Amino acid sequence: MAEKEDVTEKWARIGMPEQEPDKRRENFEEVPLGYTPEMAVKEASRCLQCKSPSCVEGCPVEIDIPAFVQLIKEEKFDEAIKKIWEKNRLPAVCGRVCPQETQCEGRCVLGKKGRPIAIGNLERFAADLARREGIEDVSPKAEPSGKRVAIVGSGPAGLTVAADLLARGHQVTIFEALHKPGGVLVYGIPEFRLPKKIVADEIESLEKQGAEIMCNTVVGRTITIDELFDQGYDAIFVGVGAGLPRFMNIPGENLVGILSANEYLTRANLMKAYRFPEYDTPIPRGRNVVVIGAGNVAMDSARTAVRLGAETVRIVYRRSREEMPARAAEIHHAEEEGVELLLLTSPIRFLGDEEGRVAGMECIKMELGEPDASGRRRPIPIEGSEFEIVCDLVIIAIGTGANPLLTRSTEGLELNRWGYIEADPETGETSIEGVWAGGDIVTGSATVIEAMGAGRRAARSIHEHLTREGRSPESCGV
Repeated sequence: MAEKEDVTEKWARIGMPEQEPDKRRENFEEVPLGYTPEMAVKEASRCLQCKSPSCVEGCPVEIDIPAFVQLIKEEKFDEAIKKIWEKNRLPAVCGRVCPQETQCEGRCVLGKKGRPIAIGNLERFAADLARREGIEDVSPKAEPSGKRVAIVGSGPAGLTVAADLLARGHQVTIFEALHKPGGVLVYGIPEFRLPKKIVADEIESLEKQGAEIMCNTVVGRTITIDELFDQGYDAIFVGVGAGLPRFMNIPGENLVGILSANEYLTRANLMKAYRFPEYDTPIPRGRNVVVIGAGNVAMDSARTAVRLGAETVRIVYRRSREEMPARAAEIHHAEEEGVELLLLTSPIRFLGDEEGRVAGMECIKMELGEPDASGRRRPIPIEGSEFEIVCDLVIIAIGTGANPLLTRSTEGLELNRWGYIEADPETGETSIEGVWAGGDIVTGSATVIEAMGAGRRAARSIHEHLTREGRSPESCGV
């Protein structure tokens, strides 16, 4: 009996401490508190060190997971983060926001009979410890190549391309449309899930390595792709994301108090509207808030509304819980904080008051039919099931599309029928010689780590292009 208890203890996954729900509802501080060194070592000790580690196959940037986990087990924390840095320049970010449960941890063999190794928690631990102790990446870098690369967009794809090309000796300039770099990492993900200081530290590290960052520059308006080539750039990577909000196109959608999750989260996150009037960016606040959608963006919006003082916050989603695309941890946190899930429900029109403000929403109940193109069961309206709910603020989080500012100003750039850039999935090469693309502007909305994987592949291809002998100036688009 004692032996059985020892085995159970050995294989029990170490949970991460968190702020209590009642406390965190009142602040924007990070919810998970991180592992202590003792917790990290104990969790790392669960790893079986598989000879053919399937967890690595599940990582889009191919981190040597068993190696860094083993180094944590041996309490070689500085070596662990260096091992991660070999493949991933944003470990503190990925350890917090990547969907490990469907990627690396989803492949862990321990998950077949119990719970997988907490790879994301261990990655975060190593990155956070390195930051606290001032450990910096001093990996050897190639001699300067004399080649210049323009990177459009400072989100996860662009930052990955920048890091990889800097290491190969190329000069890099990142162009960012907003007033701070970081892309979706700073405008889309709330402070309680990804503190801005962490993103700033990662970007500062790139600047120390030589990256130049130009903010307030909208490529496609401030400057075009052709003009970047005219300025002498040898290659261009486009990683502008997919930030064009989608709406429902139902009656009443133009009422005051209905806005996109893009605007709501950008105001709250990047522009610190939650600290108004200390920061002079206001944000709509509501007593009865409805968020339409069930992805991570919807959860972020709902949890932000809770912290901004809403009395009720409801997630309205037309499918069931099983089809919700948000991470299970985010749904769990939202429910702990008092967010209500109104499932198998679809809005059909918004109701306004005499002043033109949203005052309610008419919905219809749904049932699930056969799977659609997304692989999820198609929601079907139930005739006669209409009902109304009261709300004074509606946040629409049903996805985003490709912003056409850059693509419309770039002649010869092939797009698919949804307006995303056509690019080779293995290299990121586009229809224009010397131009690469990756991340959400190619795939549509996806994950941070998938965008980083695309950046890694594109950087490899760009480097091969820049070092290919016998290139003519025309081959670079000049």
